[in-house]
Amino acid sequence: QVQLVESGGGLAQAGGSLRLSCAASRRTFSNYAMGWFRQAPGKERDFVAAIAWSGGYTAYADSVKGRFTISRDNAKNTVYLQMSSLKPEDTAVYYCAVRTDINYTYYDIKGYGYWGQGTQVTVSS
Repeated sequence: QVQLVESGGGLAQAGGSLRLSCAASRRTFSNYAMGWFRQAPGKERDFVAAIAWSGGYTAYADSVKGRFTISRDNAKNTVYLQMSSLKPEDTAVYYCAVRTDINYTYYDIKGYGYWGQGTQVTVSS
């Protein structure tokens, strides 16, 4: 069992920045790719970004490409999501997750098996 705890959410103005953190409870965290997803009210949970176990590969949703950066520190069992040039449409609950099934692409939510509790990000215009 892996426990994930997200932090860093809050209120930001359009054009501003926030950095989300996701701390994992197990050292084996470093063996897995990690992803960030988000869910706005009344909508499905959508892929945002993912990073390979080594940090050598990253993937982004088109809607955040060039604005968000995913990174990880395996020594700290932590993955980050640096969000810049925020837009009101980025408002959502953000979740981190462990990619547990490599039969799915990085973009596919079905490949992720452990989830954090989520952190709210609200961007005002």
